[in-house]
Amino acid sequence: MKKLLLLGLALAPVAMFASSEGAETNYDIVQRTVNFIIFAGILWYLLADKIKAFFADRTASIQAELDKVQDTLKASKDKVEDANKKLEESKALAAEIVETAKADIDSVKKKVAEAVDAEIANLNKSFDERVKVETSKAKKQIVSEILEELLSSDNVSLSQDELANIVLKKVA
Repeated sequence: MKKLLLLGLALAPVAMFASSEGAETNYDIVQRTVNFIIFAGILWYLLADKIKAFFADRTASIQAELDKVQDTLKASKDKVEDANKKLEESKALAAEIVETAKADIDSVKKKVAEAVDAEIANLNKSFDERVKVETSKAKKQIVSEILEELLSSDNVSLSQDELANIVLKKVA
């Protein structure tokens, strides 16, 4: 590009001053084009570094914004992955808690069933003992009533020796 510019600068004076009277109106466009090319070349020569720097800075700022957006996107994806991992861990923990609760329920059911069975056995034993005690009391009361009746009645006469033998037989 610089070579073209230098060539244009070298040929510019020739093109400007090489005009004839009759050709001035017909080839005016050529002179204007050459003048424009020279003007554009001078502008390019003076402003090229500033324009390149401007576009380089603009490119760098756009790249920085793009990097920032990509970092934000990556951070968001990482957060989503972490949330998904925590969700999976929570599901696993919930399943484990449910299994533990089921095991605990089964254990509590067994303990309650054993306690109820033991209580029923104790109540049955207590009932049987109570029946024996009440039966024994009833027998004693009946024997006592019968003895009292026999002793108080005049129909039966027992001697002291006979009564001692009856008591001894009962005790033995």
